[in-house]
Amino acid sequence: MGKSIIEQVEAIITPVITEQGLELVDIEYVKEGAHWYLRIYIDKENGVDIDDCTNVSHLVSEVLDKNDPITQAYMLEVSSPGLERPLKKDEDFERFKGKLVHVLTKEPFQGYQEFTGYLVGLIEDDIVLEYKKEKVVIPRTIVEKANLTFEF
Repeated sequence: MGKSIIEQVEAIITPVITEQGLELVDIEYVKEGAHWYLRIYIDKENGVDIDDCTNVSHLVSEVLDKNDPITQAYMLEVSSPGLERPLKKDEDFERFKGKLVHVLTKEPFQGYQEFTGYLVGLIEDDIVLEYKKEKVVIPRTIVEKANLTFEF
C-alpha cells in the first residue's frame, strides 16, 4: 500500500522548510464543506511571523506543483501552530518539559479521558504528567492528541 497524502507531502516539504531554519510542526489534509484544505503548521524558536508563513507558502506551493502528490484541487494554508501547539514528536515532549499540557486519550485511562498537567517528559514511549500533585504515566498508544495549553 502506498504512502498517505500527508506522508508524501511531509517527505516533499520538510527539506524546504528546514532550509529556511523552520520546523514543520504538523500537516492536516481535510475536507470542509466542498473544499479540501492542506494546512501546514511551522514554528521556530521565537515564533513565526507573517513573512515566514508567506515565504513558506510560496516555496511549498512550488515544490508541491512539481511533485503533484494531490490530484484534486485544494487550498494551501501555512500558519503558526498557535498557543495550543500540538505535541507529536519525541523532541516536542523534551522541548516543552515543565509546560502545561492537555492530553486527550482514545479511551478512558484511570477513569479519565482528559488530563491537564505539567509535562515531566517521556519515559520510554509513555507521556508523564504531573497531574493533581501526582505523576501520571499515560501510554502514548492510547493518546488521541496532546497539546500545549495555557492558564488564565
